[in-house]
Amino acid sequence: MGFHTFPIERADALEDPSRYRYCSREELVAMLATTEDDVVADLGSGTGFYTDDVAPFVETIYAVDVQSAMHDRYREKGAPENVEFVTTEVSSLPFANDHLDAAYSNMTHHEYASDEAFEELARVLRPGGRLVTVDWSATGTEESGPPLDERFGPDDVVDQLETAGFEIETAMDRPETFAIVAVRKEE
Repeated sequence: MGFHTFPIERADALEDPSRYRYCSREELVAMLATTEDDVVADLGSGTGFYTDDVAPFVETIYAVDVQSAMHDRYREKGAPENVEFVTTEVSSLPFANDHLDAAYSNMTHHEYASDEAFEELARVLRPGGRLVTVDWSATGTEESGPPLDERFGPDDVVDQLETAGFEIETAMDRPETFAIVAVRKEE
């Protein structure tokens, strides 16, 4: 797999509203099923396109990205007051055990997918916490997104998450993408 990061010189493309054709704000918020008291992490937040959409519905949202330059772009754009910036890899999140009520990644799963990252997500999400994953599917056509050899199929992601201690609530294979809602198993 590729395990690359999105090029900072193309960061403006992350603000393109046509991204909603793959996952709308309404779809993402519905899959997260958060409350106003929830603490959530956007994994691979980039310039905050989807962070901005989720922020009004939660108490705290962490914009997690490995590139501090993406955070700089997000700060320049202006972030909601409840956004906290975290520069780290998903495999090394600086949160206490069971700290998050939910986490999501939108078109970034292929960038961080590893056993270490999935174990880390199981550690920081509370029992019953939701993990929403929307990404380019290996069953797609490669008209948009990364090359097919850098993508995962929905069945692969289901296996990855189940192995890490998640139960799958829904798994949808769509024309170019997949959407998976997983819940951390109760202990």
